[in-house]
Amino acid sequence: MEKRIERRDIALSLILSIITCGIYGIIWFVNLTNDVKTASKDETLQSGIVALLLTIVTCGIYSFYWAYKMGKAMSTAKINNGLNGDDNAILYLILEILGLGIVTHCLIQNDLNSIATKEK
Repeated sequence: MEKRIERRDIALSLILSIITCGIYGIIWFVNLTNDVKTASKDETLQSGIVALLLTIVTCGIYSFYWAYKMGKAMSTAKINNGLNGDDNAILYLILEILGLGIVTHCLIQNDLNSIATKEK
């Protein structure tokens, strides 16, 4: 049985990230990474837990690479699911560099929601 992408409310995820002082943001990061890996069918991507640990161990430097890879993988995932496969890797990287990683999470979740809606 193939894993399905879970549709998440972006506004609720943002609010929960703020209310829980970032704890929900960590859970969201892990789930985003796992869902992108599932949607893109790219086995070379790290799992969410590994990506989180690499981000912590590298004091956040891995998050730049993560953002770029998520942009590339989301493009593949959208093409695999019959959607417009625009490549936002550079946008995600720039947002991450500017400290706006939460915006990257929202954009990725929006694309994942489109895929989840299409799967139904």
